[in-house]
Amino acid sequence: MLLAIDVGNTNIMIGVFDRNDEIKVCWRIATRRDSTEDELGMMLKNLLAHSSISPADISAVVISSVVPPLMDSLERMAKKYFSVNPLIVRLGIETGINILYDNPREVGADRIVNAVAGYSLYGGPLIIVDFGTATTFCAISAAGDYLGGAIAPGIGISMEALFEKAAKLPRVELIKPCRVIGKDTVSSMQSGIVYGFAGQVDGVVRRMKRELPGGPMVVATGGLAPLIASESETIDQVNTVLTLEGLRIIARRNCLSD
Repeated sequence: MLLAIDVGNTNIMIGVFDRNDEIKVCWRIATRRDSTEDELGMMLKNLLAHSSISPADISAVVISSVVPPLMDSLERMAKKYFSVNPLIVRLGIETGINILYDNPREVGADRIVNAVAGYSLYGGPLIIVDFGTATTFCAISAAGDYLGGAIAPGIGISMEALFEKAAKLPRVELIKPCRVIGKDTVSSMQSGIVYGFAGQVDGVVRRMKRELPGGPMVVATGGLAPLIASESETIDQVNTVLTLEGLRIIARRNCLSD
């Protein structure tokens, strides 16, 4: 089996694929930058055991990360607990995507992995919206070239900033309110967040479409994608495991077998 790990600034996505490239199970856990290889290894062993998967069943590991302090721990963890040398998504490995950024090294591993999965699964042209710590918009051409995109503050950090900077505003549960015009502080905040971010997505996507010919499909990913997509007028498809699928595809392209 293939163990795929995507490390974001807020969450770590973990998935296990079988020999038929079907995802068997996936988890989302909080990112801790100071985690040791033993903490990561025992956490993964417990998650796998809960799904009746033995560490011995894992024969390949692929990792992407935008959190450099965790990379050494992740690599040591893969070797110590799964006895494999992990494939790390970095510049120079085979992705099948031509990156047309001015400086390709500036493109986060998560954005590359999403582009690989998006183009492989849906073709191009394509716009990918990822609701992570930051909300990222990535444009993929009809030929599969990574053209660039936009980066905006994510929903979580925007909510936290609102709570921290406005003394009388509370932390709120992120759910869709019954109406746009809130009748109390909580529903008013929920309205501003949900409908405000949906409007942001639609505005950015429409502007990107003007620069990306061919009527691009719009795919959303990330844990909050279903919530915002339900109110968006431009998102065509939601795939919450897009990044894990990209890791699987990259693993295969680099002859990483399970």
